Amino acid sequence: MQSPTILISANLAWNLVNFRAGLIRFLIDRGFHVVGVAPADPLAEAQLRALGCGFEPVKMDAKGLSPVADIQCLLEYCKLMKKYRPAAYLGYTVKPNVYGGLAARLCGIPHIANISGLGTAFIRQNIITSIVSGLYRIGLARTSTIFFQNISDRDLFLEKGLIDPAKVYLVPGSGIDTDHFYAAAPPTTAAKNFLMVGRLLRDKGVLEYVEAARIIRAERPDVTFKLMGFLDVQNRTAISRSQVDAWAASGVIEYLPPTDDVRPFVEASDCVVLPSYREGTSRVLLEAAAMARTIVATDVPGCREVVIHGKSGLLCKPRDPASLAAAIKHIIGLSSAELAAMGRTGRTHVARHFTQDIVNRCYWDALQRAQVTGKMS
Repeated sequence: MQSPTILISANLAWNLVNFRAGLIRFLIDRGFHVVGVAPADPLAEAQLRALGCGFEPVKMDAKGLSPVADIQCLLEYCKLMKKYRPAAYLGYTVKPNVYGGLAARLCGIPHIANISGLGTAFIRQNIITSIVSGLYRIGLARTSTIFFQNISDRDLFLEKGLIDPAKVYLVPGSGIDTDHFYAAAPPTTAAKNFLMVGRLLRDKGVLEYVEAARIIRAERPDVTFKLMGFLDVQNRTAISRSQVDAWAASGVIEYLPPTDDVRPFVEASDCVVLPSYREGTSRVLLEAAAMARTIVATDVPGCREVVIHGKSGLLCKPRDPASLAAAIKHIIGLSSAELAAMGRTGRTHVARHFTQDIVNRCYWDALQRAQVTGKMS
Protein backbone atom coordinates (compact mmCIF):
# COMPACT_ATOMS: atom_id res chain seq x y z
CA MET A 1 0.00 0.00 0.00
CA GLN A 2 1.37 3.40 -0.97
CA SER A 3 2.19 5.71 1.94
CA PRO A 4 -0.04 8.78 2.25
CA THR A 5 1.71 12.03 1.37
CA ILE A 6 2.07 15.20 3.40
CA LEU A 7 3.15 18.41 1.68
CA ILE A 8 5.05 20.84 3.92
CA SER A 9 5.79 24.32 2.61
CA ALA A 10 7.60 27.52 3.60
CA ASN A 11 8.94 30.57 1.78
CA LEU A 12 12.49 29.18 1.99
CA ALA A 13 13.71 25.59 1.73
CA TRP A 14 16.32 26.60 4.32
CA ASN A 15 13.41 27.20 6.70
CA LEU A 16 12.25 23.60 6.27
CA VAL A 17 15.74 22.21 6.85
CA ASN A 18 16.57 24.31 9.90
CA PHE A 19 13.22 24.55 11.66
CA ARG A 20 11.14 21.56 10.50
CA ALA A 21 13.64 18.70 10.18
CA GLY A 22 12.52 17.13 13.47
CA LEU A 23 8.88 17.18 12.42
CA ILE A 24 9.75 15.80 8.97
CA ARG A 25 11.62 12.88 10.55
CA PHE A 26 8.71 12.28 12.92
CA LEU A 27 6.19 12.10 10.07
CA ILE A 28 8.41 9.84 7.97
CA ASP A 29 8.94 7.51 10.93
CA ARG A 30 5.17 7.19 11.19
CA GLY A 31 4.80 6.08 7.60
CA PHE A 32 4.08 9.28 5.71
CA HIS A 33 5.75 10.27 2.46
CA VAL A 34 6.76 13.89 3.09
CA VAL A 35 7.42 16.38 0.28
CA GLY A 36 8.87 19.83 0.91
CA VAL A 37 7.60 22.73 -1.19
CA ALA A 38 9.57 25.99 -1.46
CA PRO A 39 11.47 28.15 -3.98
CA ALA A 40 14.35 26.30 -5.60
CA ASP A 41 17.46 25.90 -3.45
CA PRO A 42 19.80 23.07 -4.54
CA LEU A 43 21.71 22.88 -1.25
CA ALA A 44 18.60 22.80 0.94
CA GLU A 45 16.93 20.36 -1.46
CA ALA A 46 19.87 17.96 -1.04
CA GLN A 47 19.61 18.30 2.74
CA LEU A 48 15.88 17.57 2.64
CA ARG A 49 16.40 14.51 0.44
CA ALA A 50 19.04 13.29 2.90
CA LEU A 51 16.27 13.32 5.51
CA GLY A 52 14.16 11.12 3.25
CA CYS A 53 11.96 14.04 2.23
CA GLY A 54 10.97 14.77 -1.36
CA PHE A 55 11.10 18.28 -2.80
CA GLU A 56 9.07 20.33 -5.27
CA PRO A 57 10.23 23.84 -6.24
CA VAL A 58 7.66 26.62 -6.63
CA LYS A 59 8.09 30.15 -7.91
CA MET A 60 7.33 32.55 -5.09
CA ASP A 61 8.08 36.23 -4.55
CA ALA A 62 7.99 35.98 -0.79
CA LYS A 63 7.93 39.75 -0.16
CA GLY A 64 6.36 40.99 -3.40
CA LEU A 65 2.78 42.10 -4.01
CA SER A 66 2.46 41.37 -7.73
CA PRO A 67 -1.02 39.89 -8.47
CA VAL A 68 0.34 38.13 -11.56
CA ALA A 69 3.16 36.45 -9.62
CA ASP A 70 0.80 35.50 -6.80
CA ILE A 71 -1.75 33.96 -9.17
CA GLN A 72 1.06 31.95 -10.74
CA CYS A 73 2.10 30.82 -7.25
CA LEU A 74 -1.47 29.73 -6.49
CA LEU A 75 -1.67 27.76 -9.73
CA GLU A 76 1.61 25.97 -8.94
CA TYR A 77 0.26 24.96 -5.55
CA CYS A 78 -2.95 23.70 -7.20
CA LYS A 79 -0.90 21.56 -9.58
CA LEU A 80 0.99 20.02 -6.67
CA MET A 81 -2.24 19.30 -4.77
CA LYS A 82 -3.61 17.51 -7.83
CA LYS A 83 -0.34 15.67 -8.47
CA TYR A 84 0.09 14.28 -4.95
CA ARG A 85 -3.46 14.35 -3.53
CA PRO A 86 -1.83 14.70 -0.10
CA ALA A 87 -3.48 13.53 3.09
CA ALA A 88 -2.66 16.94 4.56
CA TYR A 89 -0.89 20.20 3.74
CA LEU A 90 1.31 21.93 6.35
CA GLY A 91 1.99 25.62 5.74
CA TYR A 92 4.45 28.09 7.27
CA THR A 93 5.03 31.80 6.54
CA VAL A 94 2.59 34.09 4.72
CA LYS A 95 2.35 32.98 1.10
CA PRO A 96 2.53 29.23 1.71
CA ASN A 97 -0.34 29.64 4.18
CA VAL A 98 -2.32 31.98 1.93
CA TYR A 99 -1.87 30.50 -1.55
CA GLY A 100 -0.99 26.97 -0.47
CA GLY A 101 -3.93 27.11 1.94
CA LEU A 102 -6.30 28.34 -0.77
CA ALA A 103 -5.08 25.61 -3.15
CA ALA A 104 -5.63 22.99 -0.44
CA ARG A 105 -9.15 24.35 0.11
CA LEU A 106 -9.97 24.23 -3.60
CA CYS A 107 -8.74 20.62 -3.80
CA GLY A 108 -10.37 19.42 -0.59
CA ILE A 109 -7.07 18.86 1.27
CA PRO A 110 -6.85 19.46 5.06
CA HIS A 111 -4.64 22.48 5.76
CA ILE A 112 -2.70 22.81 9.03
CA ALA A 113 -1.29 26.33 9.29
CA ASN A 114 1.48 27.61 11.54
CA ILE A 115 1.65 31.39 12.06
CA SER A 116 5.30 31.27 13.05
CA GLY A 117 5.64 35.05 13.36
CA LEU A 118 3.93 38.17 12.04
CA GLY A 119 6.95 39.88 10.51
CA THR A 120 7.34 43.36 9.10
CA ALA A 121 3.77 43.59 7.80
CA PHE A 122 2.41 43.65 11.37
CA ILE A 123 5.33 45.34 13.11
CA ARG A 124 4.96 48.42 10.88
CA GLN A 125 1.24 49.18 10.56
CA ASN A 126 0.43 50.44 7.05
CA ILE A 127 -1.51 49.54 3.91
CA ILE A 128 0.53 46.34 3.58
CA THR A 129 -0.79 45.26 6.99
CA SER A 130 -4.35 45.52 5.65
CA ILE A 131 -3.44 43.62 2.49
CA VAL A 132 -1.71 40.79 4.37
CA SER A 133 -4.59 40.63 6.87
CA GLY A 134 -7.05 40.21 4.00
CA LEU A 135 -4.92 37.51 2.42
CA TYR A 136 -4.73 35.62 5.71
CA ARG A 137 -8.52 35.82 6.07
CA ILE A 138 -8.89 34.15 2.65
CA GLY A 139 -6.10 31.60 3.02
CA LEU A 140 -7.14 30.45 6.50
CA ALA A 141 -10.92 30.37 5.89
CA ARG A 142 -11.17 26.56 5.70
CA THR A 143 -8.04 25.61 7.61
CA SER A 144 -8.30 22.52 9.82
CA THR A 145 -5.90 23.74 12.54
CA ILE A 146 -4.23 27.12 12.98
CA PHE A 147 -1.17 27.04 15.23
CA PHE A 148 0.21 30.16 16.87
CA GLN A 149 3.53 30.31 18.68
CA ASN A 150 2.50 32.92 21.24
CA ILE A 151 -0.69 34.26 22.79
CA SER A 152 -0.21 37.84 21.52
CA ASP A 153 -0.20 36.78 17.85
CA ARG A 154 -3.24 34.58 18.44
CA ASP A 155 -5.16 37.36 20.13
CA LEU A 156 -4.32 39.84 17.37
CA PHE A 157 -5.74 37.53 14.69
CA LEU A 158 -8.84 36.91 16.79
CA GLU A 159 -9.37 40.65 17.38
CA LYS A 160 -9.14 41.29 13.64
CA GLY A 161 -11.62 38.50 12.96
CA LEU A 162 -9.21 36.73 10.60
CA ILE A 163 -9.76 33.20 11.92
CA ASP A 164 -12.27 30.82 13.45
CA PRO A 165 -11.43 30.62 17.20
CA ALA A 166 -12.53 26.98 17.28
CA LYS A 167 -9.57 26.04 15.05
CA VAL A 168 -6.88 27.85 17.03
CA TYR A 169 -4.17 26.09 19.06
CA LEU A 170 -0.84 27.10 20.59
CA VAL A 171 2.43 25.34 19.74
CA PRO A 172 5.72 26.03 21.58
CA GLY A 173 7.82 27.24 18.66
CA SER A 174 9.48 24.86 16.23
CA GLY A 175 10.72 22.48 18.93
CA ILE A 176 14.21 21.98 20.30
CA ASP A 177 16.22 18.76 20.39
CA THR A 178 17.91 19.11 23.77
CA ASP A 179 20.38 16.34 22.93
CA HIS A 180 21.56 18.15 19.81
CA PHE A 181 21.58 21.50 21.61
CA TYR A 182 23.51 20.16 24.57
CA ALA A 183 24.24 21.87 27.86
CA ALA A 184 27.56 23.59 27.17
CA ALA A 185 30.17 24.03 29.87
CA PRO A 186 29.41 27.20 31.86
CA PRO A 187 31.57 30.32 31.55
CA THR A 188 34.51 30.33 33.95
CA THR A 189 34.82 34.13 34.13
CA ALA A 190 32.52 37.15 34.10
CA ALA A 191 30.74 37.74 30.78
CA LYS A 192 32.85 39.36 28.07
CA ASN A 193 31.64 37.69 24.88
CA PHE A 194 28.20 38.54 23.46
CA LEU A 195 26.57 37.07 20.38
CA MET A 196 23.55 38.05 18.30
CA VAL A 197 22.24 35.56 15.71
CA GLY A 198 19.51 36.40 13.23
CA ARG A 199 18.62 37.76 9.83
CA LEU A 200 20.24 41.17 9.49
CA LEU A 201 17.08 43.26 9.61
CA ARG A 202 16.20 46.44 11.45
CA ASP A 203 13.17 44.61 12.85
CA LYS A 204 15.50 42.12 14.55
CA GLY A 205 17.02 44.98 16.54
CA VAL A 206 20.38 44.98 14.78
CA LEU A 207 20.72 48.78 15.03
CA GLU A 208 20.02 48.70 18.76
CA TYR A 209 22.53 45.88 19.25
CA VAL A 210 25.26 47.81 17.46
CA GLU A 211 24.51 51.01 19.37
CA ALA A 212 24.52 49.14 22.70
CA ALA A 213 27.86 47.60 21.72
CA ARG A 214 29.18 51.07 20.95
CA ILE A 215 28.05 52.36 24.36
CA ILE A 216 29.62 49.49 26.29
CA ARG A 217 32.88 49.26 24.35
CA ALA A 218 33.51 52.95 25.01
CA GLU A 219 33.86 51.93 28.67
CA ARG A 220 34.92 48.29 28.29
CA PRO A 221 36.94 47.72 25.11
CA ASP A 222 37.70 44.17 26.31
CA VAL A 223 34.04 43.16 25.81
CA THR A 224 33.30 41.72 22.35
CA PHE A 225 30.09 41.76 20.33
CA LYS A 226 29.62 39.29 17.49
CA LEU A 227 26.84 39.51 14.90
CA MET A 228 25.93 36.42 12.86
CA GLY A 229 23.34 36.29 10.11
CA PHE A 230 22.39 36.40 6.46
CA LEU A 231 23.22 39.50 4.45
CA ASP A 232 21.35 40.59 1.30
CA VAL A 233 18.02 39.48 2.75
CA GLN A 234 14.94 40.28 0.64
CA ASN A 235 13.14 42.41 3.19
CA ARG A 236 12.19 46.07 3.40
CA THR A 237 14.11 46.43 6.67
CA ALA A 238 17.31 44.66 5.55
CA ILE A 239 20.69 46.02 6.67
CA SER A 240 23.06 46.61 3.77
CA ARG A 241 26.32 44.75 3.39
CA SER A 242 28.20 48.05 3.25
CA GLN A 243 26.75 49.09 6.61
CA VAL A 244 27.82 45.82 8.25
CA ASP A 245 31.28 46.16 6.71
CA ALA A 246 31.54 49.67 8.14
CA TRP A 247 30.58 48.49 11.63
CA ALA A 248 33.12 45.68 11.47
CA ALA A 249 35.83 48.02 10.19
CA SER A 250 35.22 50.40 13.10
CA GLY A 251 35.64 47.53 15.56
CA VAL A 252 32.25 47.94 17.23
CA ILE A 253 31.16 44.43 16.19
CA GLU A 254 32.64 41.35 14.57
CA TYR A 255 30.56 39.98 11.71
CA LEU A 256 30.20 36.20 11.37
CA PRO A 257 28.65 34.64 8.24
CA PRO A 258 25.76 32.21 8.79
CA THR A 259 26.56 28.58 9.49
CA ASP A 260 24.77 25.23 9.40
CA ASP A 261 25.88 24.58 12.97
CA VAL A 262 25.59 27.49 15.37
CA ARG A 263 26.45 25.45 18.45
CA PRO A 264 30.22 26.15 18.63
CA PHE A 265 29.53 29.89 18.43
CA VAL A 266 26.86 29.78 21.13
CA GLU A 267 29.19 27.71 23.32
CA ALA A 268 32.01 30.26 22.81
CA SER A 269 29.73 33.10 23.95
CA ASP A 270 28.86 34.08 27.50
CA CYS A 271 25.48 35.54 26.59
CA VAL A 272 23.19 35.53 23.52
CA VAL A 273 21.31 38.73 22.68
CA LEU A 274 18.18 39.27 20.57
CA PRO A 275 16.67 42.78 20.64
CA SER A 276 13.87 41.85 18.18
CA TYR A 277 10.74 43.96 17.71
CA ARG A 278 8.53 40.83 17.56
CA GLU A 279 8.90 37.06 17.11
CA GLY A 280 6.72 33.97 16.84
CA THR A 281 8.80 32.06 19.35
CA SER A 282 12.47 32.87 18.92
CA ARG A 283 14.39 29.81 17.77
CA VAL A 284 17.68 31.57 18.48
CA LEU A 285 16.77 32.14 22.11
CA LEU A 286 15.52 28.57 22.53
CA GLU A 287 18.78 27.19 21.14
CA ALA A 288 20.85 29.45 23.39
CA ALA A 289 18.83 28.59 26.49
CA ALA A 290 19.01 24.86 25.67
CA MET A 291 22.79 25.24 25.59
CA ALA A 292 22.67 26.80 29.08
CA ARG A 293 23.56 30.28 27.97
CA THR A 294 22.23 33.41 29.63
CA ILE A 295 20.09 35.46 27.26
CA VAL A 296 19.11 39.12 26.88
CA ALA A 297 16.06 39.92 24.81
CA THR A 298 13.35 42.52 24.37
CA ASP A 299 10.09 42.34 26.28
CA VAL A 300 8.00 41.53 23.18
CA PRO A 301 5.87 38.58 21.99
CA GLY A 302 7.97 35.59 21.05
CA CYS A 303 10.89 36.61 23.28
CA ARG A 304 9.30 37.09 26.69
CA GLU A 305 7.97 33.52 26.62
CA VAL A 306 11.50 32.12 26.47
CA VAL A 307 13.18 34.35 29.06
CA ILE A 308 12.44 34.02 32.77
CA HIS A 309 13.36 37.59 33.64
CA GLY A 310 16.02 37.78 36.32
CA LYS A 311 16.42 33.99 36.46
CA SER A 312 17.46 32.76 32.99
CA GLY A 313 18.24 36.16 31.50
CA LEU A 314 16.98 39.70 31.21
CA LEU A 315 14.28 41.49 29.24
CA CYS A 316 14.75 45.08 28.09
CA LYS A 317 12.64 47.69 26.31
CA PRO A 318 12.27 47.26 22.54
CA ARG A 319 13.81 49.83 20.18
CA ASP A 320 15.83 51.26 23.08
CA PRO A 321 19.65 50.95 22.87
CA ALA A 322 20.12 52.45 26.34
CA SER A 323 17.82 49.86 27.92
CA LEU A 324 19.61 47.09 26.03
CA ALA A 325 23.02 48.42 27.09
CA ALA A 326 21.89 48.55 30.71
CA ALA A 327 20.77 44.90 30.58
CA ILE A 328 24.06 43.82 29.02
CA LYS A 329 26.02 45.79 31.65
CA HIS A 330 24.07 43.94 34.33
CA ILE A 331 25.10 40.61 32.78
CA ILE A 332 28.72 41.77 32.64
CA GLY A 333 28.56 42.45 36.37
CA LEU A 334 27.49 38.90 37.26
CA SER A 335 29.90 36.29 38.59
CA SER A 336 30.62 33.12 36.64
CA ALA A 337 28.57 31.18 39.24
CA GLU A 338 25.57 33.47 38.67
CA LEU A 339 25.90 33.08 34.90
CA ALA A 340 26.01 29.30 35.29
CA ALA A 341 22.86 29.32 37.46
CA MET A 342 21.01 31.40 34.90
CA GLY A 343 22.09 29.02 32.17
CA ARG A 344 20.84 25.99 34.07
CA THR A 345 17.48 27.66 34.69
CA GLY A 346 17.11 28.49 31.01
CA ARG A 347 17.88 24.94 29.91
CA THR A 348 15.39 23.48 32.39
CA HIS A 349 12.71 25.87 31.11
CA VAL A 350 13.28 24.80 27.50
CA ALA A 351 13.35 21.10 28.40
CA ARG A 352 9.99 21.40 30.17
CA HIS A 353 8.10 23.51 27.66
CA PHE A 354 9.74 23.75 24.21
CA THR A 355 11.03 20.36 23.09
CA GLN A 356 10.63 18.75 19.69
CA ASP A 357 8.57 15.94 21.25
CA ILE A 358 5.98 18.46 22.46
CA VAL A 359 5.73 20.05 19.01
CA ASN A 360 5.47 16.67 17.28
CA ARG A 361 2.60 15.69 19.58
CA CYS A 362 0.79 18.92 18.71
CA TYR A 363 1.02 18.05 15.02
CA TRP A 364 -0.04 14.44 15.56
CA ASP A 365 -3.12 15.69 17.42
CA ALA A 366 -3.84 18.09 14.53
CA LEU A 367 -3.61 15.25 12.02
CA GLN A 368 -5.98 13.22 14.17
CA ARG A 369 -8.49 16.10 14.24
CA ALA A 370 -8.26 16.23 10.44
CA GLN A 371 -8.86 12.44 10.36
CA VAL A 372 -5.55 11.94 8.56
CA THR A 373 -3.92 9.41 10.89
CA GLY A 374 -6.66 6.87 10.17
CA LYS A 375 -5.32 6.62 6.61
CA MET A 376 -2.14 4.98 7.96
CA SER A 377 -3.78 1.54 8.32
